[in-house]
Amino acid sequence: MSTGRHLESFLEMLAAERGAAANTLAAYRADLLDFAAFARRAGVADPAAAGPDTLRDYLRSLSDAGLAPRTAARRLSALRQFYGFLGREGLRADDPTPLLDSPRLPPGLPRPLAEAEVAALIAGAARLPGHRGPLAVAALELLYCAGLRASELVSLPAAALREDQPLVAVRGKGGRERLVPISNRAREAALAARAARIGAAKPGAAKPDAGAKPKAGRSAPPQRWLFPARGASGHMTRQGLGLLLKDAALAAQIDPERVSPHVLRHSFASHLLGRGADLRSLQLLLGHADIATTQIYTKVLEERLRALVEAHHPLAEA
Repeated sequence: MSTGRHLESFLEMLAAERGAAANTLAAYRADLLDFAAFARRAGVADPAAAGPDTLRDYLRSLSDAGLAPRTAARRLSALRQFYGFLGREGLRADDPTPLLDSPRLPPGLPRPLAEAEVAALIAGAARLPGHRGPLAVAALELLYCAGLRASELVSLPAAALREDQPLVAVRGKGGRERLVPISNRAREAALAARAARIGAAKPGAAKPDAGAKPKAGRSAPPQRWLFPARGASGHMTRQGLGLLLKDAALAAQIDPERVSPHVLRHSFASHLLGRGADLRSLQLLLGHADIATTQIYTKVLEERLRALVEAHHPLAEA
């Protein structure tokens, strides 16, 4: 067997049949190459032919190295899918993964910001200097009002914002599209960021004479992305977005470690549930393919229902 060839075939299958995103493919590649390196150090010439003992030793090594249980669980998931692929393709007669124990995961409960903290964060973002202020406000408003992933936000096309449309088409994981409602406030923030960016791109530009005709061929080309940047992708990167949010947190005197696109997505979901939204609607808004993924938020729902019973049930008083 050739592990490299089989790995590439596996990744091609994920991209073609499951619509896996580039970041997902990169994560699978890194996880499987990490195991391949371990297997070869353990004397297994072809990691694709490794047995259960080698995989068990690998998982133990991850624990001994202090790797987070979630990371270990992700790598085990990658291995299970890889060996399942080899079996389906007739490249291996057995699957060494079914009897492997999954790492114990801590409860996957969200740690959202309080509603007042979100408001303070947006106010702090508005105090950032230059065009970064409107840019940070727009990013925060869209992340919080629509529950977008970081990758979904930075790759929003400029045409996504339409004055006559309260919904935005978002391309999520696996290339799946969904319609997400956004508020007028979020739309106005995004338009203000666009105006500030255009203004910042022309520092000290002289104002044209009232009667002058515009010169041919000098108009700026339309932007493809809502959050454009000079990098290879043409739009803001997830890293750039993360740094922008950290700056907003510092301006709001909130611990930057508590602020990220993922935390704002959690906050969006938790606050909606706290105000009466149901899990099925939340699933559609978040773009989860399986409602089981959305059920991570049931703890928030349980707390709200418990408070409701304690406040209104006639026998709840001690």
